[in-house]
Amino acid sequence: MPMKGDGTAEYRTIDRWDGGVGWLAYPNEEMQRASHALVGDDGGVWVFDPVDAPGLDDLFAEYGEVSGVVVGLDRHTRDAARVANRHDAPVYVADWMTGVADDINAPVERFGRRLGDSGFDAFTVKDSSLPPWQEVGFYHEESGTLLVPEAVGTAPYFHAPGERLGVHPMLRPLPPRRPLRRYDPERVLVGHGEGVMDGAGTALRAALAGARKNLPAAYGKVLREMLS
Repeated sequence: MPMKGDGTAEYRTIDRWDGGVGWLAYPNEEMQRASHALVGDDGGVWVFDPVDAPGLDDLFAEYGEVSGVVVGLDRHTRDAARVANRHDAPVYVADWMTGVADDINAPVERFGRRLGDSGFDAFTVKDSSLPPWQEVGFYHEESGTLLVPEAVGTAPYFHAPGERLGVHPMLRPLPPRRPLRRYDPERVLVGHGEGVMDGAGTALRAALAGARKNLPAAYGKVLREMLS
């Protein structure tokens, strides 16, 4: 199983509810790069960290017209420009992120604590130079939807025994408890793997509390691969 899919993408939907949908463009890849199209308060579709695939425009159309495409992690430019240009929409990048906008071949809009007219609050998950990491999370209070692009996930290499949601292997020594523990979401959507659609608040608290002591079985191997 490859870390990242290659060849022609064939997406599989995940995390579907009346407020949006997610997809895995390459369902068999080990990284399980997840993307989401969420309905905003403006009635438009906000596309988060997209990996493109044939047929996605039909998926978006089920929920409305695309208002914007969002980059939630400095390493998640993915196919943001391609999707944005196809829908004549801007790419949204947090106003404090550096070295991201220059890599996007599409119009860029900056945002602060609110993501345009989407109704999502934006908050800093991590901003550090060691390791290099710029991540912004999103929370929609009315729907109870929390989206975390990288710090937590459900792909197998995030998991420790008994966890439904796991802290990223590189962040387990210093998990991002302060920015995340304030939320008690109804659902947690992630950038790697399927979201947690029930009991999400409990799963999030357990992941943060056990990050240092409850390690994935292949923790050392995964960490070496990520640092290589």
